[in-house]
Amino acid sequence: MNPLEQMQIFARVTELASFTQAADALGLPKATVSTAVQQLEAQLGTRLLHRTTRRVQPTQDGQTFYERCKDVLADVQELQTMFQQPGEQALRGRVRVDMSGGLARLAVLPRLPELLATHPLLALELSSTERRVDLVREGFDCVLRVGPVGDTSLVARPLGAMRMVNCASPAYLRAQGSPTCVADLARHHLVHFSNTLGAKPDGFEVMATAKLAAHHIPMRGAVTVNSAEAYTAACLAGLGIIQVPAVGVGELLDAGRLVEVLPDSGAAPMPVNLLYASRRNLSRRVRVVMDWLALVVGQHIGE
Repeated sequence: MNPLEQMQIFARVTELASFTQAADALGLPKATVSTAVQQLEAQLGTRLLHRTTRRVQPTQDGQTFYERCKDVLADVQELQTMFQQPGEQALRGRVRVDMSGGLARLAVLPRLPELLATHPLLALELSSTERRVDLVREGFDCVLRVGPVGDTSLVARPLGAMRMVNCASPAYLRAQGSPTCVADLARHHLVHFSNTLGAKPDGFEVMATAKLAAHHIPMRGAVTVNSAEAYTAACLAGLGIIQVPAVGVGELLDAGRLVEVLPDSGAAPMPVNLLYASRRNLSRRVRVVMDWLALVVGQHIGE
């Protein structure tokens, strides 16, 4: 039995949590299924499955191997159809993407039914986090990143830039007054944002001008958060001024729940990039998903 057949059998056993059910589904003797998994474990030098009289479940190594198996098997299936006519090629398999919660909620998830209606056999795993994931180590096919790219080992596909606004709640402005110039910030509070709690806050960002380089103005603030949702919620609660992408707070500004302040002073537009590890290794399903993400996110930040 070749390694690919062993992987197919192992994946089926893992999904059904049973050697007997996997054998029935594959039309193979139970002994053949059991032997295939044992041979795979011997080749890999690790136990992949915990076996009990009632249930079969993957070990930690087994779960990791299963996730990679799904990708490999989907790639093989894609290779087998690569010479079919475009209309005959069904996209199938998993694509893992990471992005901020705001982009997921506002731009991607509302449009996702369109993608899945066109490609019903596609499975999208969407991670929403504010931290910078390790694209390669954590097994992501691509990442939507807001802000500087940083990692030069990744390929960056620019999607545009989001205009930034300074906001405060009406209650905060009634209590503290509305700043009319940057110098007024000395008597105001900022809600601080930091991916790493305990790090020194940057302060209020001021964009570069003909006379001054971009810089940060230190500001006092009693609250530091590490998620975009908490950042906006703190501002709505009257805890201080925030600097956020305009597309993320447009509805709150229109409803009067937040008010823009210092419209002529603030942070530079924030770049949005689609990052991936290597152009050479992209499967067709990943390329299709990336093109779709570029379209919907580009439309969203251009609104």
